Order: sequence, then C-alpha cells, then structure tokens
Amino acid sequence: MRYTLSRSLVIERSWPFFLDLTVAMGLLAGFYAVLQIARYWLSGAVPEVEISQSPAMLPLYAFYSCVRIGVAYLLSLLFAVGYGYIAAYNKRVEALMIATLDILQSIPVLSFLPGVMLAMMSLIPSRQLGIEFGAILLIFTGQVWNMAFSFYSSLKSIPRELQEACTINRFSRWQRLWQLELPYATIGLVWNSMVSVAGGWFFLMVCEMFPVGTRNFRLPGLGSYLQTAASTGNSLAMTYGLITMVAIIVLTDQLIWRPVIDWSDKFKFENVEAADRVKSPVLAALRQSNVLGAIHQRTFAPLGEHFYRTIARRRERRHGAQRNIQKKSNVAVTIVFAILIAGVICFAAFKAILLLREVPRSEFAALLEGAVATFFRVNVSLLLAAAWTIPVGVAIGFNPKLARIAQPLAQVAASFPATALFPVILLALMKLGAGLGIGSIALMMLGTQWYILFNVIAGAMAIPSEMREVARLFHFTSMQYWTMVILPGIFPFLITGLVTASGGAWNASIIAEYFHLKDQTLHTIGLGAQISAASDAGNFPVLLLATIIMALMVVTINRLVWRPLYKLAETKYRLD
Repeated sequence: MRYTLSRSLVIERSWPFFLDLTVAMGLLAGFYAVLQIARYWLSGAVPEVEISQSPAMLPLYAFYSCVRIGVAYLLSLLFAVGYGYIAAYNKRVEALMIATLDILQSIPVLSFLPGVMLAMMSLIPSRQLGIEFGAILLIFTGQVWNMAFSFYSSLKSIPRELQEACTINRFSRWQRLWQLELPYATIGLVWNSMVSVAGGWFFLMVCEMFPVGTRNFRLPGLGSYLQTAASTGNSLAMTYGLITMVAIIVLTDQLIWRPVIDWSDKFKFENVEAADRVKSPVLAALRQSNVLGAIHQRTFAPLGEHFYRTIARRRERRHGAQRNIQKKSNVAVTIVFAILIAGVICFAAFKAILLLREVPRSEFAALLEGAVATFFRVNVSLLLAAAWTIPVGVAIGFNPKLARIAQPLAQVAASFPATALFPVILLALMKLGAGLGIGSIALMMLGTQWYILFNVIAGAMAIPSEMREVARLFHFTSMQYWTMVILPGIFPFLITGLVTASGGAWNASIIAEYFHLKDQTLHTIGLGAQISAASDAGNFPVLLLATIIMALMVVTINRLVWRPLYKLAETKYRLD
C-alpha cells in the first residue's frame, strides 16, 4: 500500500492521462478553428475592413494571419515537391523549369498582386474566400521558391546505392517517393520551411493591406494592424503588434519547428548516431500519447498498407503492351501540350515586341547601365552575407546547445520586416556621409542573408557523424576540417541558399534602390530603381523592357554559374 501510493508511481500513471487530455483539447480547438475560418471565408465579401488598433483585437488578427501563412505554406510544400520532382527526373524540361524558377523568384511579390487579386475576386465574387485566397497566393509567392530549389537539389544528390536498392526491391514511384526521396530531402525541406514561413511574416504587411487600382484592400490580420499603426504614428499599437508577432514566432519555434527538427534527425544519412542532437520535450511528450498512438495504429497504418498493396496489385496486372500504349499516349499529350504553350508564348512575345517599339533608344543605354549597377550590388550583398552566415550556420548546425538559443533568434530576425528597419539604417548612413548606393546593399542583405544561413545550418546537420568522428581520429587541422569535411558536406545546401538569396536580392532591389522617406523619394542608379520609377509613372513599355532585361540576366547567371555548380554538387559532392 505504501509503494502503490508513492509519488513516483502517481506521476508515472497520471502523466499519460494529462497528455491524452491535452491532445484531445488541441484536436477540439483545431476543429473549432476550422469552423470559424470556414464561417468567415464563406461570408459576404468585405474588401475594406476597418482595422481597429485596440490591443484586444490582436488575438483575432493574429489568428487570421497564422491561418493565411499556414495555408500558404501547405500550398508551397505541395508545389515544391511536385515541381522539384518533375524538374529532377524529366531531362527534357529540367533546364526550362529551373530557369523559370529563377525568373519567378526574382519577380517582386507586388508584381503578382494586381493580377492575382483581380483573378481571385472574379472567380469568387460574392464571398470573402476570393479575397482571402488572393492574399494567401501572394504569401505563397514569397515562400515557395527556396523550398522548390531545396527539394530539387536533394533529389539530384541522393546517393547512388540508395537508388539501386530501390530498383532491386522494385519500388514503385510512390514507394520511392515516400520511403527514399521525401525522407532524404526532409532536413533541407524543414530548414527551408522555416525560412519560408519567416518570409511569409516578412511580406505579411504587404499582402494584407494594399491598393489595386482605385480600390484599397484591407484584411483583418496582424500585418494590416502593424501597417495601420505605422501609418497613423501609433507607436504603442506598433509595439503591441511587434510583441505579438515575436511571441507567435517563438511559440511556433517551440511547438512546431523544434519537434520537427528532432523528428527529422532520424532521416540523417549516417551509420553512427550523433552523440549530441537537438531534442524536443514536446515531441517526447507526444510520442507517449495513447490517443495519437491509437489514431496512428487504427487509421494511418492500415491506410498505408492498403495503399501500397493496391499499387503492387496494379503493377502485377499491368502488361507490357499496355505500358507501350500508355507511353505513346503520354508522348502525344506532351506534344499537344507543348504546342499549346509555344503558341501562347509566341502570341505574348508578339504583343511584347509591339509594346517595346514605344521605348526610346535613349532608355536602352540607361537600362543597361542600371542593370550593371544592380548586378554589382546583388553580388556584393551575396558575398557579405556568405562571409558571416557560413561560419555561423556551421557552428549552429554542429552544436545543438547553440541551436536551441540561436534558432529562435534567427527566426525572429528573419521574420522582422526589413523595410521597417531600412529608414533607420538609411538615416544613419546618410549622417555618416553614405548614400542610397550603400544603403541598398544593406537592405538586400537584410532580405537575403537568411536563405544562406538556414540552408547552411541544414547542410551542417546533414553531415554524417562518422565523417566528423574520422576527422577527429586523424587529427585534422582546421583547414583540413573545412576543406575536406565541412565545405564538401554543405556544398549542395549552400548552392541552394545562394541561388534563392540571389533571387531574393534581385527582388529586393525594387525597394532598395528606390525608397520613399518622409516627403522625398531617394533613388540611385539601378535596374530596380528604374522598374519602380516606371511603375509609379505608369510607363509600361519601360517597365516591360526592364523586367525582360532582369529576367535575361537571371537566366544567364543560372546557365553560366548556378547550373554548373548544381552539376558539381550532384556528381562530386554527393554522399556515395
């Protein structure tokens, strides 16, 4: 009787009950949240919501913003996996898809805004869902590109022996995807997911409150709250909004990202388990939940077995003649689809040529000069960002204790709107005698350095522990350790970070080189400034020509620099 009622046994027996109770309450809260969102989205369209600056409205506004970022992230994840898979395994369209991805990531979010919002309102004119989905797609354009690059890079660097093992065991495409490709790409996707969600917070102020023609759209959310407080000069409301945003980011790190990082560590390609690794008390507690275990055993596990059994039976019934017929039909569909796309491209190119005839010849030289200036700033910002993110990222990836402190701080810094810091930085530089030329490089760094940092952290965490142990046993010097273990190990991830950071720098040049400060407009020579000025003046021929020049430069850099480096990463620096 004395041992039965001891404190240790009471805690051991009661702990699973409290875990199950917490999980049940979380599931009920999620169900209620889905009902509230569905009720709001299916209500009548209200494009101009009156934004209250009362702190009491912050929980509701934060909830709406979190839902938009979460839905945009799920869409980004699905798009990244599908797009990266097709680009990695379809040699015919690989170069075109990667070049398209480079171009799209360099186009500013605001360039998508009018077309996306008007299209969504036309599709769903009488419901709030149209406006909400338009804002979600805008956040999607700020999140998706680096995730697609990460998944593509991971697929291209899968070790050859793992691919041969799948071939020997006659894995289907779905089995290969779920049991090899997604697990191998998980670490890179997790860390790029974090920087993508941070990018969603970065663009939140733009995506929730914006003008389209003569109309001003305002959606209830944390971004519109911050923008309203900033425009009215309400510093107290601005402070409350920033504190709320930081609190959400920290909670997201502890409740979502830290458990996901701990879970993703099992997909690390190594033979010896690391002694030190990131651990999450939340994940450890969830693994002890009887409710989640029962849900997995009674739903997900049987569904998975049924799915794989169905695929195996279909493969057995499929005959060679049917495969040939299917292959021929797929080729025919591909040809028809390619002809349709080529026709649309030719028609758009013809219309663009007619519009470009209105551009005076004097503008060509000015645009080329601006392109050279922006190209110089983009590369300087990349070099400066890489100079500090590579050593810091490696230190965080190798040291789980440091990661527990640095990871949430990096997420908060990456999510903080750089445009809010830029006026302060610009005024300080102007007092020191520097102009917008140096200030634009600073803003490009604020928006692009996190892509490199998070990818380097992912690469450092993905380096097998046995490689580090061998380096210690052979007493490698610091130079040998970096040149023979660290840099080759993080190389595929580093290239992904540099590619996405380069696109982000071209994107940020639109704001960095043409900035409204108080009652004046500061600008410097650059392609981004010329695009912004043409947009303000409504000079669409110059705007089109400048965008074409930027796209051509991005594609050229992709072909001459990034494609060879990707090829090097998937051949020389893969874990075979």
